[in-house]
Amino acid sequence: MSTQIPKQTEESTETETEAAEPASKGDERRAEKRRRAAERREQRQAEEAEKAAADESTVELKVFRYDPQVEGKQEPRFDTFHVPFTKGMTVLDALMYARDTYDSSLTFRHSCRQAVCGSDAMFVNGGQKLACKTQISELEQPVRVEPLPHAEVRKDLVVDMEHFYDQMESVEPYFQTNEYPDGELEEQRQDRENREKIKMSTRCIWCGACMSSCNVAAGDNEYLGPAAINKAYRFAMDEREGEEIKQKRLEIIEQEHGVWRCQTQFSCTEVCPKDIPLTEHIQELKREAVKNNLKFW
Repeated sequence: MSTQIPKQTEESTETETEAAEPASKGDERRAEKRRRAAERREQRQAEEAEKAAADESTVELKVFRYDPQVEGKQEPRFDTFHVPFTKGMTVLDALMYARDTYDSSLTFRHSCRQAVCGSDAMFVNGGQKLACKTQISELEQPVRVEPLPHAEVRKDLVVDMEHFYDQMESVEPYFQTNEYPDGELEEQRQDRENREKIKMSTRCIWCGACMSSCNVAAGDNEYLGPAAINKAYRFAMDEREGEEIKQKRLEIIEQEHGVWRCQTQFSCTEVCPKDIPLTEHIQELKREAVKNNLKFW
């Protein structure tokens, strides 16, 4: 026993001596590295926990259902789907999951998924939106998805677009000119300022959201509508078209069911997924129509 006591005293003295010595710069750097590594590890764990929690949560979709050709589905109703939420999920993603997982008969249009084709315009939580562009995280739940209003429903979320296309075609939505460049390979040049003037009007993707939001179009089936008038603006304001064709376009848009039916409600401008100032274009065409009819003697 007596031989063990002095040994313990000696070890304790050595430990106290080491603790009393100041840490070297190398020790400080290693401690700092350990601290930073611990912080990064904690951050990764927090991100993984957040992602896991998000993956486990679900989105409640209430989707309009209607199929006039199937007995038992001819009465409009809403079906509820619970879809696992993932970061960055859009309304279109959720609909595709519901279709592929729960009900393959769920019908809706979609194509490019990049807000370019305009085929997936729908009525989401009371507003016209592109399903591929609308983030689920920005919507209140349950997410209510319906077909575009003021159009005949073919099936579920698919509406008849024939009338919309007819109105677009009525303004002759293509470039027309009587003056061509001298050289066969020379391009049709346009002034930079003129290009800026019509730039926004060229962004129309024919989705029909503006037409669906227009109360005037809902009450007047012959009204050209904001999309068709915007298309007329795109060409009427293009300096490369001749005066003769511009005169023809103005005659189309100032007809009884043309620009003068617009009541400047701005609903079309508010829902346009491409941020086209539709109401401003309609107002400018009204001014052009007035100037076109002024006569001086």
